Amino acid sequence: MANVSEEVPNIVNIDLDITNKKGENLSIDDGFIWVVRSFAFLTVALLFWISWVIFDKARPAIAKFGLGFFWGKDWDVPNEIYGALPYIYGTIISSALSLILAVPIGLAVALVTSEDFLPDWVRSPIAFVVELIAAIPSVIIGLWGIYVLIPFLTPLQDWLYNKFQFIPLFNTQSSGPSMLIAGIILAIMILPTMAAISRDVLLVIPRELRTGSMALGSTRWETIFRVLLPSGASGIVGAAMLALGRALGETMAVTLVIGNSSVISSSLLDPGYSIPAVLANEFPEAASALHIGSLTYLALILFALTLAVNIGAVMLVQLLGVKKK
Repeated sequence: MANVSEEVPNIVNIDLDITNKKGENLSIDDGFIWVVRSFAFLTVALLFWISWVIFDKARPAIAKFGLGFFWGKDWDVPNEIYGALPYIYGTIISSALSLILAVPIGLAVALVTSEDFLPDWVRSPIAFVVELIAAIPSVIIGLWGIYVLIPFLTPLQDWLYNKFQFIPLFNTQSSGPSMLIAGIILAIMILPTMAAISRDVLLVIPRELRTGSMALGSTRWETIFRVLLPSGASGIVGAAMLALGRALGETMAVTLVIGNSSVISSSLLDPGYSIPAVLANEFPEAASALHIGSLTYLALILFALTLAVNIGAVMLVQLLGVKKK
């Protein structure tokens, strides 16, 4: 009887890599690759170009104030004395407050619309309505904040002051527009980003993880908090950082409800100011080179802050990915 191993060809070492292009005339594919690479490099070059233009326009303020601009508290246009601290403070506090409010609500919406807590004919409209908020112009949300949200929350702000004025966060009487209102408005605006991306992350988690966890005796909530959320942690963190980037740069809605006061206060019930708001209010009327340069310096700080958030998000996602492995 003939040896079967001698008759059957050895196919183990056959190169089955269908992406191998050796000896093939694939000039169209090569051209497409170079086009894609060119657009990628063009995007990076555009980023550096924008950075250079903003830096160049901010030079008069950089030359005069230097790093002291960061902790300067005065913004005196007639005497041309400028400091960025009140605006940096307002931007960071309002954005952080919005993230604190939007992350748990966004995760709750993502869980309700990705798991089978509700029938599908209910889940889909909920997800659609939440994502539809992103299509509303920010100026419309700002006007809604003036006409509806501020009058509605004024009793709450008064109650916080009356009951918790011993806490520095609520130790002043609110006059309507405040840092708290700005944080809530921003939370509403970034909620679609947080909810939609988190929902997509939870939907791509294999169902076998859910069934396996519950087969081992876990409850639904144990499965969510010990399996699903840890598995999608990197994507959820990425969603939160994208939402934070949106909050940092939001302009019109914040301008209408934050109160536009450059006085730094620890109380969330006091008015504040943000970098995008002061740019929107003062840039069209800026006349002197130093005033324009100071406003552009603020824009450069906002650009650097947003870039730092994105870089930190990438590093955090990679760190979570390494830990997961």
